[in-house]
Amino acid sequence: MIRMLTLRPGPVEVGGVRLRNHLILAAGILGTTGASLARQLRNGAGGVVTKSIGPVPLPGHAGPCLIPYGNGVLNAMGLPNPSAGFVDELETVGHEPVVVSIFGGSPEEFAEVGSWFVGRARGLELNLSCPHAQGYGSALGSDPAMVEDCTRAVVRLGLPVWVKLTPNVTDITAIGRAAERGGASALVAINTVRAMRIATGLRRPVLGNRYGGLSGRAIFPIAVRCVYELRAACSLPIIGCGGVSTAEDVIEMMMAGASAVEIGSAVLEDPVVFDTIARELYADGGIEPAEIVGCAHV
Repeated sequence: MIRMLTLRPGPVEVGGVRLRNHLILAAGILGTTGASLARQLRNGAGGVVTKSIGPVPLPGHAGPCLIPYGNGVLNAMGLPNPSAGFVDELETVGHEPVVVSIFGGSPEEFAEVGSWFVGRARGLELNLSCPHAQGYGSALGSDPAMVEDCTRAVVRLGLPVWVKLTPNVTDITAIGRAAERGGASALVAINTVRAMRIATGLRRPVLGNRYGGLSGRAIFPIAVRCVYELRAACSLPIIGCGGVSTAEDVIEMMMAGASAVEIGSAVLEDPVVFDTIARELYADGGIEPAEIVGCAHV
């Protein structure tokens, strides 16, 4: 039996943000308040990303909004958020590795929202990838020119900028290169995969929005493929996201080219999943993490 690799523990810097370890809370998962962010940091997360914050408050889509499905979760939240009202939530975690996820309908809106968090967050993550919010997310993130413009507009604020990419495109590397041209500090791959289910007994879609995004273990192979392709095409650090739920998954993502990972749906199954994974992933006699980043590229 081949024994899983373990990594040497310790802080790591990825995309201009110093993290406690390689495990980051993904956007949209328990990141709606400062208290919930602090809880995940106490539970072992190396850094946290907030719920996506936009230029105006949004109530989100009508329910049902979230449906567990096999090895995944189908959701269509619709980017509900308090907009500028979220700023005060960061007061209690301002000294922690907190990255704020932001969205907008134009480069100007991205820059406006990002400006609220200068001096309050360690970095910004651009949501150019949500598949179920009209006029936002992947509506902009599938256009390389728009991705480049939005990235450049936020980079001017002086904070590290991570760009979260959509898998719902023909060539994700074209989007990654556009973010790189715009001055991004890191790429996050991926957001959810556009999907839907139909309730046959009701003869209607299960989600109130009809379409949604699939996350969880079911999309892990897609995420690994996207990270692998981006590693070959771009020079930016990559943060792997999508179905990561075990220490072995973290190792695989890193071998594909990720310098760190974001964990989302797995938190729903195990609220202390960061500690669970870290106990298996790290050991004092482990190897230097940088040794395996991208090692599967031969």
